[in-house]
Amino acid sequence: MTSRRTHLISALTLSLLSVCGTPSVQAQEDYPSRPITMVVPFPPGGVADAVGRPVAEAMGRYLKQSVVVENKGGAGGGIGMGQVAKAKPDGYTVLMALSSLVVLPEADKVLKRAPMFQLDQLKPIARFSADPTVLVVRAESPWKTYAEFMAYVKAHPAKVSFGSSGNYGTMHVPMEQLKVATSSYMLHVPYTGAGPAVMALLSGQIEALSTGPASVAQQIKAGKLRALAHWGEGRLASMPEVPSLKELGVPIAYAQWSGLFVPAHTPPAVVEKLRQAAKFAAADARANQAMQASGSSFMFQDAPEFERYVQTDAKDMAALVQRIGKVD
Repeated sequence: MTSRRTHLISALTLSLLSVCGTPSVQAQEDYPSRPITMVVPFPPGGVADAVGRPVAEAMGRYLKQSVVVENKGGAGGGIGMGQVAKAKPDGYTVLMALSSLVVLPEADKVLKRAPMFQLDQLKPIARFSADPTVLVVRAESPWKTYAEFMAYVKAHPAKVSFGSSGNYGTMHVPMEQLKVATSSYMLHVPYTGAGPAVMALLSGQIEALSTGPASVAQQIKAGKLRALAHWGEGRLASMPEVPSLKELGVPIAYAQWSGLFVPAHTPPAVVEKLRQAAKFAAADARANQAMQASGSSFMFQDAPEFERYVQTDAKDMAALVQRIGKVD
């Protein structure tokens, strides 16, 4: 009797599953059924925030659920990145990362510290931007050109300070590149993000910094900051008067990209919905207008292409971090 009852229960269970699906499959089909959190691992005012907010708004319209931006700064972005890397892989916690994502794991090795996260804990969904960083100083500073700035730096070692979003972050690495390429020395002052670093520059706490155009475009237009050079290959559409370092004889380049990631092992059906939402955001007129107003523009890559891009950049940045070595 017990055996017959067990068989009947099993048959009923299978019948129900065939009609309703397993709970996990059903959840994927219903995704998203509640708001999604987009972790921006920096304070407001930086590139990741400038990209993340219009993208989150557009993705929310496509998914018919709110995508809520949560700024979580610290450790050059490592705290927020680590949070998402360890989050439940259900699609309700996503990451808007900058290119420091591929630098920090290698920096952890150089510094011989416990890793905040590993790259294989995160899955790329889409790249949204890839801008070279720009060297800026206050408009009232005595340096009108890059040549004047570098002449002063070399004549006064350690007197000029530059800010960043944290050690080995996207504002720190290009300045370390510049120091190595020019055999110069400047004092590094890390902050919790691009926004605080820009405020420090405006208030005179530091003399220079390198950051994405979106972080400083408005201050440059307002006449508060001056751009001296950038780390790109050619002239920037948003700053056509600013020369590249390569034009000036310094053979270095650096791109500060932004991209969307989810925890590894996020179900394929959920990943696909997020990919489609990301494509929608990159083509959305409202999001494009917001990006252009910030001084940037979309340079979209879908998941397969972006994954290859991340792998290549990770190798290049690992070599660069090893060359830079341990820094304070």
